[in-house]
Amino acid sequence: MSFKYDKDNLFKEFEVAKTKDIKLSKKKTQDERENDRFDNRIQFFKDHIALKATNPEYYEDVDVKFDRLLIAYQSPDPRDHFYKSVFDKSYAQIMAESQQDRTERESLRD
Repeated sequence: MSFKYDKDNLFKEFEVAKTKDIKLSKKKTQDERENDRFDNRIQFFKDHIALKATNPEYYEDVDVKFDRLLIAYQSPDPRDHFYKSVFDKSYAQIMAESQQDRTERESLRD
């Protein structure tokens, strides 16, 4: 019997890397700490890219694009990278629109 990754194992490993990055941050809020340092998460993706190249059978049960995630986390702002790839807008633009929608809904209730 050989080892195989599943989604839960990968999420747990990623959470460990994320927690290490948060501990490295000197920012004040949790949101700022989560989006400040990415060293361990970048290494997580690099390690899995290398392991998948040498042992692809470990990843037969999951379909994860580690190379694309690595590119995202190496970008200046990974959160913006994800928002732009999905919504074609930055995180700040989406949050501003969300706040505007919330304000409009509240004014309609009054």
